Amino acid sequence: MALQLGQEAPNFTAETTEGTIDFHDWIGDSWAVLFSHPKDFTPVCTTELGYMANAKPAFDERGVKIIGLSVDPLDKHEDWAKDIEETQGTAPNYPLISDADFKIAKAYGMLAADVEGDAADRTPADNQTVRNVFVVGPDKKIKLILVYPMTTGRNFDEVLRVIDSLQLTANHKVATPANWKSGDDVIIAGSVNNDQAKEIFGEWEEPKPYIRIVPDPTGK
Repeated sequence: MALQLGQEAPNFTAETTEGTIDFHDWIGDSWAVLFSHPKDFTPVCTTELGYMANAKPAFDERGVKIIGLSVDPLDKHEDWAKDIEETQGTAPNYPLISDADFKIAKAYGMLAADVEGDAADRTPADNQTVRNVFVVGPDKKIKLILVYPMTTGRNFDEVLRVIDSLQLTANHKVATPANWKSGDDVIIAGSVNNDQAKEIFGEWEEPKPYIRIVPDPTGK
């Protein structure tokens, strides 16, 4: 069964390029991004892993840990990291999970439960559904799921934008409109009635009774 937003992210123990981890323990009190790959030494994924290595400071600033996953053994991950550094300028500076037994991909609904065999015998096309991004909150619940095709590189700037929204709306009774970026005006959440809104926000713009616009409450 596919995972749903708000569901607890399945926990797992796995071997990574930075040692053995328990996923929930590894997240701790942070936010986390888990992004998956169908196979090592694939061209689009190589660019993505390099981009995330360069973007890691932006995730660190937001208290977000990043971790990759690929359906191949750990020794291949280590060789792939050398290629990533050579071609993208930076090797992965975050853990990369080995999921050669497909256990995690199955738990996260990225591969069918009946998939079995040797990971080395499977092609990237066999694992093409292992192209997800999961954002997990400190409460270990899934906040975002994105699924990309193999031929389209992921937009991790969009992931950062969504994290900004998720963190803002987790702490304030607002929602963010289309194409919102940090510092833009926001919308008072529908769960807040007008009396409550007056106490919290004072005044607001109201083009329609159900659209109540206020400045970013963080003052950015």
